[in-house]
Amino acid sequence: MASHEKLQHIQVKPDSFECSITADITVFGYVDNKLKVLLLEKTVGDYHDHWMVPGGVMEAHETVEDCAAKVLHVLTGFKDIHFEQVKTYSTLNRHPLKRVITVCFYALVKPENHPLTLHSGVQRIQWFDVDELPELMGFDHKQLVNDAYLFVRSNLRDRLVVGELLPKQFTLPELQNLYEHILNVKLDKRNFRKKMFQMDILQSTGKKKIGIKGGPLLYEVKQD
Repeated sequence: MASHEKLQHIQVKPDSFECSITADITVFGYVDNKLKVLLLEKTVGDYHDHWMVPGGVMEAHETVEDCAAKVLHVLTGFKDIHFEQVKTYSTLNRHPLKRVITVCFYALVKPENHPLTLHSGVQRIQWFDVDELPELMGFDHKQLVNDAYLFVRSNLRDRLVVGELLPKQFTLPELQNLYEHILNVKLDKRNFRKKMFQMDILQSTGKKKIGIKGGPLLYEVKQD
C-alpha cells in the first residue's frame, strides 16, 4: 500500500466515524477519617436502578470540561468545583445503546460544604466508602471509581492533592492523617514532614491552632 493510501485511513474526513462523548465525575469526600465517593441512582435511562457516578452526554456547543461541570451541577447541585481529568474510556461495548466514549474526571470536596439533595432525574444519592462500593453499579463505573482512586493515590506521592478535603489552614498532623488514610499506610512523621517541605508547596501562616496541646502551627497551600 502506498504512503498516500495509508494516510487516507488516519485523516479526518467528512464521513469519518462519529460517536457520543460523555463526561463522568468521581467526586471524593473525606468523612470520619475515611475517603468516600459520591454515587447516585437515576430515575431514567439505562441502569436506572444501579449506582453510578454523576455523568452525562456532551452537546455540540460544549467542551468536555463544560459538560463535566454541567452534569455535576444538574445531578448534584454542586458548582464551581475544581476537577481534573483521570482517563478516557473507549471500550467498544461500554454502553448498551450505541458507541460512547467517556472522559473521567475526579474532584475532592468536603461533604459538609455540599449537603446532598435530590435533583431532577435522581432517585437516590449517597456517599460510599471507596473500599465498600455497592454491588449493582451501572456501565463500567466501578472501574472508573477504582481507577480514579488509584490516580489520586498516585498523585499524592508526588504532589499535594487535597482539594477541599482539608480546611484552608491546617496542621501538619492533620495533613499526615489525611495522607495515611488515603494511602492506607502508616507514615514516619519525620520523613513525611521532610518530604512536604522539600516539595515547597506549604507556607506557614505564623499562627497556631487554638485548643490543641502544644499549639501546632497552621499551614496553607502556596498559591501559584
